[in-house]
Amino acid sequence: MYRNRDIGINYIKARKDHRCYGMGLGIIILDDVYPGFPGDVRNASAYPFPIQYEIAEGVDIQALVRKEDKSPCLQPIQRAAKRLEKMGCRAIAAECGYFAYFQKEIAGYTDVPVFMSSLLQVPLAQQIIGPDKVVGLLVAREDKMTQAHLEAVGIQPGSNYVITGAEDDGRCPEFEHLWYEPKRPDPPGAYYDKAEKEFVPVAVDFYRAHPNMGAMMLECTGMQPFARAIQREIDIPIFSWGTLLDYAYSVVVHRDYYGHV
Repeated sequence: MYRNRDIGINYIKARKDHRCYGMGLGIIILDDVYPGFPGDVRNASAYPFPIQYEIAEGVDIQALVRKEDKSPCLQPIQRAAKRLEKMGCRAIAAECGYFAYFQKEIAGYTDVPVFMSSLLQVPLAQQIIGPDKVVGLLVAREDKMTQAHLEAVGIQPGSNYVITGAEDDGRCPEFEHLWYEPKRPDPPGAYYDKAEKEFVPVAVDFYRAHPNMGAMMLECTGMQPFARAIQREIDIPIFSWGTLLDYAYSVVVHRDYYGHV
């Protein structure tokens, strides 16, 4: 924690229109009230780099995920992105995989790198497992993940992926206590052990239904707290928001190397 100062930092100068320095990732979050376990993008405590949040005002789960017309979401998301950029964040991400819908619009709106969805990792996952295997996309609700979402993050329709919804058919009721307004309590809350007991079997069943699955992509921001538990059951690469944020930070704040020969 108390490391020597970086001797490579001698002369400093302002970055274009940036107010703060030493910043990490800026995260656009939904204008919705629910908690997140450590590992959830909404919970900053488990990440080893600075996180700055900004609310996309008026954009809640209903507006982003469930409504067909998503155009009213664009301007609030753009405003949040610009505020994070102005604050000095090195890159911008979001907290829900369904933000994929706006990847191109926001990446073209800021001067810092933009990672709007965990699904950006799918084309990479497809390449590393080869064409004879598939990437399993475990999303919150399959019917709300459209071709427009997938194409916006570079996923070729009909390529080597399969998809299912973790919350489809009420298979993860503990998740719904956080994210599904008609069923969540006031205030929203959930038990980790119950959520894990429900969610991990869904992931395992998805894997077993596709013997040629070579990797799994967890779309939802709240899924990665359980990623290691899934990987203990199915020993394949697991991609999540956690792996994306680690990658995003590493490319905008590249680490130094200390060692010996």
